[in-house]
Amino acid sequence: MIKIEAIVRPERIGAVVDAMDAAGCGGYNYVNVTGRGKQQGIEVFTGRGASTTRRMALPKVLITTVIEDSKKEAVIAAIVAAARSGDEGNIGDGKIFVSHVAEVVRVRTGERDGDAL
Repeated sequence: MIKIEAIVRPERIGAVVDAMDAAGCGGYNYVNVTGRGKQQGIEVFTGRGASTTRRMALPKVLITTVIEDSKKEAVIAAIVAAARSGDEGNIGDGKIFVSHVAEVVRVRTGERDGDAL
């Protein structure tokens, strides 16, 4: 089993989860987060545009799912296609982290691994 954590722009969450559903992802969780990456924040205008300030952390959404190994590439491709802004993408479009999951247990029934997904 594979755990996928994707950090994307908040305005892309609808498109990303729709694409994940279409790729066969059965379930997910998401949470609003704030952080920064290589971009190191952005310059924003304050007041009536006369001055700028540096915003060090930006709002993002963290989507987490656990899927079968066979769906990994399809789900990653779906997230990339849906989260990318513009044809080439832009700085700040997000990141995807992929890791292995040793075991899954469904609390209600005690089912394990693939049956628990």
